[in-house]
Amino acid sequence: MRQTIANRLRRRYIAICLFILVGVLGLQLSTSTLVFAAEPTATLTPIPIFLTPTPAIHSDYWPTEDWRTSSPEDQQMDSQLLTQMLQAVTDNKINLHSLIVIRHGYIVSETYFPPYTIKRKHEVYSVTKSFTSTLVGIAIDRGFIDSLDHPVLDFFPDKTFENVDARKKAMTLRDLVTMQSGLDWNEEKEMGINTSDDWVAYTLNTPMRAEPGTESYYCTGCAHVVSAIIQKATKTTKRDFADKVLFKPLGISDILWKVDPDGIPSGGTGLRLEPRDMAKLGYLFLHNGEWDGQTIVSADWVKNATTTQAGANVDMATGVKLDYGYMWWTFPRLKAYLALGFDGQLIFNIPDLDLEVVMNASTGTRIYQDTFGLIEKYIVPAVKDMPADFLTASS
Repeated sequence: MRQTIANRLRRRYIAICLFILVGVLGLQLSTSTLVFAAEPTATLTPIPIFLTPTPAIHSDYWPTEDWRTSSPEDQQMDSQLLTQMLQAVTDNKINLHSLIVIRHGYIVSETYFPPYTIKRKHEVYSVTKSFTSTLVGIAIDRGFIDSLDHPVLDFFPDKTFENVDARKKAMTLRDLVTMQSGLDWNEEKEMGINTSDDWVAYTLNTPMRAEPGTESYYCTGCAHVVSAIIQKATKTTKRDFADKVLFKPLGISDILWKVDPDGIPSGGTGLRLEPRDMAKLGYLFLHNGEWDGQTIVSADWVKNATTTQAGANVDMATGVKLDYGYMWWTFPRLKAYLALGFDGQLIFNIPDLDLEVVMNASTGTRIYQDTFGLIEKYIVPAVKDMPADFLTASS
């Protein structure tokens, strides 16, 4: 016992010395080296280490191989506010797993909360939908899909569905990606799809309750139908297509993706990847679909996917109003858009500030208070060169 305590004290002393060296001498250390203050079994609060290896105001590289880090001040952000943010996580007992803040393409704050680590793949839940949406855009750009106005049932000539009427025949791919399918889908009750032997049929057998394109109903099953459409249209597995046109160009290789009984990767949930790889999708969109001189997805798709297409008007009893694009949420209050998953998984972009936030968490019912609260109270105010009217204009 005494030896264990002595070892912990020794590690803490070494960490303090290294922190002083970083601040005083500008010692360059990798972010993952000092991102934790304790081993996973310890109870100490994680302490972020702000590094200054590459002072720069604007991004001048692509994080295909890895992200670069910077001090917050070199990217015009307030390190004190970011430190207060992490203290608020502890004080309010917010159950974060990881938190990354990126400005001008440089990581200015990165913290992992034990037992989560920089290399641990995380279930991102409905953030998966934004990856699926991006693959739709790429498939359209490359001519595999003619347009979003293609009728859904026409993609499946080999299948017979139940409850087919004129409304279901009129349902288009656009209706699926904007969550306006018209299907009588209840998200809370319909997750029985996971025990079905045909996820596409399970979804499209659902009766209609509205004209497509007229009402917003969140539908994870619809996102899976989109995944099946990608696979049908490209005549290859969706995973192979994703690896070739999206993951490999962005330098993403270590992922897991849940598949249905037919081997189709889940369109609405089930993707697992590292937080830094999540951030690459957000960075791609901040650059209008461009990556290191290559167009991955068209700027038109990025603009339309992250612009309100359906007024979901989701008010989670917290004052948070969200609308919907093409399987991306829009947040008018900050002129932002985001990929959002159950329990606090998110990729949050504010283009006007060249700012990206990536989180993994287990926030339960406090997902909006906890994650959005950190962004609005600490991260956005930490931007030193924010236009004077930004918050007023946004609201």
